[in-house]
Amino acid sequence: MTTPTVRPGIAERLSRMIQLPTVSAEIEERGQEPFDGFVTLLAELYPRVHDTLTLERHTDLGLLYRWKGASAERPVVLMAHYDVVPVDESDDWTYPPFEGRVADGSVYGRGALDDKGPLIVVIEAVENLLADGYTPAQDVYLSFGGNEETYGKAAEEIARVMRERGIVPWLVIDEGGAVVTAPLSFVPGRAAMIGVGEKGVLTLRLSARGDGGHASAPPSLTAVGRVARAVNRLTPATFPARTPKGIARMLTVLAAETPGPARFLLKTLGAVRPFTARVFAAMGGEPAAMVRTTVAATMLAGGTAANVLPSQASATVNLRIALGETVEGVAERVRRRIRDPLVVVEIVEGSEPSPESATDNAQFSLIADALAVSHPGVPAVPYVMMAATDSRHFHRYAPAVYRFAPLEMSNAQRASIHGVDESVEIAALESGERFHRALLQRIQ
Repeated sequence: MTTPTVRPGIAERLSRMIQLPTVSAEIEERGQEPFDGFVTLLAELYPRVHDTLTLERHTDLGLLYRWKGASAERPVVLMAHYDVVPVDESDDWTYPPFEGRVADGSVYGRGALDDKGPLIVVIEAVENLLADGYTPAQDVYLSFGGNEETYGKAAEEIARVMRERGIVPWLVIDEGGAVVTAPLSFVPGRAAMIGVGEKGVLTLRLSARGDGGHASAPPSLTAVGRVARAVNRLTPATFPARTPKGIARMLTVLAAETPGPARFLLKTLGAVRPFTARVFAAMGGEPAAMVRTTVAATMLAGGTAANVLPSQASATVNLRIALGETVEGVAERVRRRIRDPLVVVEIVEGSEPSPESATDNAQFSLIADALAVSHPGVPAVPYVMMAATDSRHFHRYAPAVYRFAPLEMSNAQRASIHGVDESVEIAALESGERFHRALLQRIQ
């Protein structure tokens, strides 16, 4: 067997990507230049990709590469996004967030994990396979969006165009889970967490009006007080806890991989879903978010001066909708929970939760086979992703959509996503490239 071509320098290439501040939430202030610069950089760093694959631009920020395979019958879509979230200038980073410092075996900077690290391991694998003269058995599409962090209109357009052309992906892989240690607090060992579904996203605005005037003689309930009372009624128990199939499957797989007393607990939790819902809800945090729709007030507005009663006030509420529920149903439950006809509940933006992709099919087996090459001994474990990804634009018509970035992430690294000192180990990037190379070589 010949040794595959693997270019050195993946850390330095990621560093250059990080140095471009592709902050989609600040595009009005920063302009288009960092995003255009990123596209130019890809062409410079990956000449074989740009010589062999066809590239289409969809909206100003969507990149769709097509790698023509021996067949177009079962196309595969590998996704990532190259925009990043803003940086709070008051945060104390060890290295500047857009310097892309390579140090201590890692690459540091905004986007190292979310999502330029996962993007680079995809395109590196394609470049390396092209160097070996490889042609995939099926068409492969690389879908890179530049505004995922601001709800992904680029990816939405790419998905729309592909569907319009009659291209139904056999497999879609986007960001999501990762290779983690101790996937649950009482479960030891490593696991590759594969998102088989994702929660929906809903933004609501709660607003109320009241009599304005001087703050020295307030009424019994002001507009601010009415909105505050409404927010206070939206407790974690607003929505019932239910265990989706993906979580039950996660527990069953983990039970098979876990020795000792924890195995019995996991088997029980996997088999008795109502019991699982109660246990996870009582645990709070991420376990609770796995089994219910979550609700969090994120912005409050009202008033013009410290001594003036505002005539109106509002609160913005972010909800992550559990699988099996709907945008309209969740909004109606919020109205019932608030119990105040003078508080207007308005849907600002919403997307439905995804269906669950199977784990007993050829697509999931392909992911597991690639993992055996890149991360030997690490099981593929299904779960339900709590955040939203660009892949939600495909899951309405593609049969198998999974959310997995093949990078090892510690708990501290996962906490750094959207936070401070985001970083990825170079060894993790190299393993991630092996994953995608193995996956592409095993497509049939």
